[in-house]
Amino acid sequence: MSRIKEFNLPDLGEGLTEGEILAWLVKVGDTIELNQPIVEVETAKAAVEIPAKWGGVVTKIFHEAGTTVEVGSPIISIDTDPGAGDLPEPSAESLAAVTIAPSEGAIEPGMVGSPAPAAPGLGRTPVLVGYGVREASVKRRPRVSTPAAAASVAPVPAASAAPAPASVVPPAAQTVAPARSGPVLAKPPVRKLARDLGVDLATITGTGPLGSVTRDDVHKAAEGPSKPAVVAGARPVPVFDASREQRIPVKGVRKLTAENMVASAFTAPHVTEFLTVDVTRSMKALEKLKARRDFADLRVSPLLLVAKAVLLAVKRYPMVNSSWSAGTNEIVIKDHVNLGIAAATERGLIVPNIKDAGRLSLRELAESLNELIRVARSGKTPPADMAHGTLSITNVGVFGVDTGTPILPPGESAILAFGAIRPTPWVHKGKIKVRQVTTLGLSFDHRIIDGELGSKFLRDIGEFLTDPEAALLAWT
Repeated sequence: MSRIKEFNLPDLGEGLTEGEILAWLVKVGDTIELNQPIVEVETAKAAVEIPAKWGGVVTKIFHEAGTTVEVGSPIISIDTDPGAGDLPEPSAESLAAVTIAPSEGAIEPGMVGSPAPAAPGLGRTPVLVGYGVREASVKRRPRVSTPAAAASVAPVPAASAAPAPASVVPPAAQTVAPARSGPVLAKPPVRKLARDLGVDLATITGTGPLGSVTRDDVHKAAEGPSKPAVVAGARPVPVFDASREQRIPVKGVRKLTAENMVASAFTAPHVTEFLTVDVTRSMKALEKLKARRDFADLRVSPLLLVAKAVLLAVKRYPMVNSSWSAGTNEIVIKDHVNLGIAAATERGLIVPNIKDAGRLSLRELAESLNELIRVARSGKTPPADMAHGTLSITNVGVFGVDTGTPILPPGESAILAFGAIRPTPWVHKGKIKVRQVTTLGLSFDHRIIDGELGSKFLRDIGEFLTDPEAALLAWT
């Protein structure tokens, strides 16, 4: 059995097909232990650290940080028995079999318009994708004669006809690519770049091998000719400059979020209602909580009271905590609330949830919120914490935003937007006073929740936040 073990990228949860290597935690030559974290990988759901499957010495790392790797592909090899001596040297045959990736602009077999692998008895011929090799003799391009080439020609035997004298080509003519007949030679990434920049490859004179078009050729064509002189008093003509654009690959968490939001927006009919609430008493209740010994070690924020209000309102209106089953044409009401809290991270928006949050005391709920936010900010939220949510809250107030129309996470029927709390003139006991005011926005799936149910649910949340101490006494 080979002592060198290759570790493949595992499926990190729920059928994921790929992951991006964020950072290697080990390097070639390091001695590692079983279950030691070796690499940090971002999937479509989260960033996770992967532990080593074996102990030993790292012999090879297959992919650098920033590379997206398919599940099942090798990412690292480990010598599981380093004490057995040096590894055998590779044979000459194995070294000869190693192929080196061509450099930028080089022609690869299978490239659109590139030479195909040589068939028996045939030379190489340009191939279009899907057409295979053309079984015919290949006409080679005529070589351009130069003085150096003419000097190296062997003497012609007397019996043969004397060759025509070598023509001398001016230096300027040597840099001109031969006229193109057939498809444009370019790699697929170069073709994609040309499409993205709106450049027609047929108009470009390639500078790569055999006249192939390179990335530099495409960028130069996109920049266009040199800028004309600006006439005094004339308006400058805007010039397209690709170098002044930034392109961000959509992958990982951001890619999954985009797909989920599109799916949700076009499958669940959204309705959003708004309610402006005087939360002055809620803010005073928070100050009392912070002063209690059992809450002294916790961060207590208005989000805690909003979460508690949502959980108590669900007990009154359980239909809000449900999902639509398209396969069976049923409404599935959940008797547990996995309360999602939207969190903005460096890698995009995630919505981890507090499992069975309705069974937690106020202190337990505060602890769970603190831990959820801490882990989300660290970028270490595991996929399991983001699965099976039933109802969500998005706190847009932390960004100074008053409210919004949030889109439902897939599989959920309602999401509450909690806006910024601001000092606002408010009619209180018949007089205009400055009160602490916020606006709530509730989006819901109109297939499940009609206007009456959505309005009552939002109203009860508002009543709790208007006087949380009285609501806790009356509702629990």
